Amino acid sequence: MKPLTIVADDKVGLLADISYILGKAKINIDSLSVDVVGGKAIISLLLSEPERGKSVLEAAGYNVTELSSLVLKLPDKPGELSKVTSILAKEGINIQNVHMLTRDGKTTVISMIVDKPKRAITLLKDYTINKEEVY
Repeated sequence: MKPLTIVADDKVGLLADISYILGKAKINIDSLSVDVVGGKAIISLLLSEPERGKSVLEAAGYNVTELSSLVLKLPDKPGELSKVTSILAKEGINIQNVHMLTRDGKTTVISMIVDKPKRAITLLKDYTINKEEVY
């Protein structure tokens, strides 16, 4: 199974809508994690049919990302990104892409693609939102 992530504005009924869409398509949710930061909901899903699940959620207007990237939750203060990137650099892990997903003054959530994701998730376990194995 491939993990998927949805980043959407946090609102009442968001999870109800997502679960309804998947249920109507007869796609089972095998694992679910939700974090809210700065008014954004970060929803990590393991689905019985990830490709079809991604398609039906995108058709409903959701921005869905396949999690070959790490989703990290950092304190929103100077030097925190440096701590994470230094851990990776010391282990010879190359960062290929980074996106800031949201921040609220206390927490910053970033998505990061690296060349050795399994090793990176082990090293950054204290920061990861998606605790499942990286695929």
